[in-house]
Amino acid sequence: MDYLPIFVGVTAAAVVLQACILVALYVAVRKSSSRMEALATEVKTKVLPTADTAQAILVDLRPKIDTIATNVKDSTNVVRGQIERLDATVSDVVDRTRLQVIRADELLNRTMDRIEETTEVVHKTVVSPVRHLSGLFQGVTAGLEFLLNGKRRRRGDVTVPQDEMFI
Repeated sequence: MDYLPIFVGVTAAAVVLQACILVALYVAVRKSSSRMEALATEVKTKVLPTADTAQAILVDLRPKIDTIATNVKDSTNVVRGQIERLDATVSDVVDRTRLQVIRADELLNRTMDRIEETTEVVHKTVVSPVRHLSGLFQGVTAGLEFLLNGKRRRRGDVTVPQDEMFI
């Protein structure tokens, strides 16, 4: 048996099949390339003008954006310095106020202590002797009234009630 014609036939069929596959690949690549060309044309006609416009806007705005960024940076530095000065001022005011409150408290405490001392001195030097003198005068008055009323009682005059005698 001769296998050669069978191998030649199978090989010929394989070559024809490969040729068909290559033709199909060629047709598919052609369709894809025509689609890609259409897409590229569409990108060129729609996207590129938009990209060019965006590029022009960015080129035009870049110096302005740089100026704005510089101004914001400078303003931030100025504001930071002002806030630091304000913080120092407020801290100083709070410290001074605290010191004045302490002074006022000490002054008030000293004044209250002196008022208490003065009250005690006035009480010891004025009120207490005045009470003693008042008691002494009341005692002398009561004694004199008793002596005078005692003589009058003998004569039949009006008598003084007993509870008024001792005050």
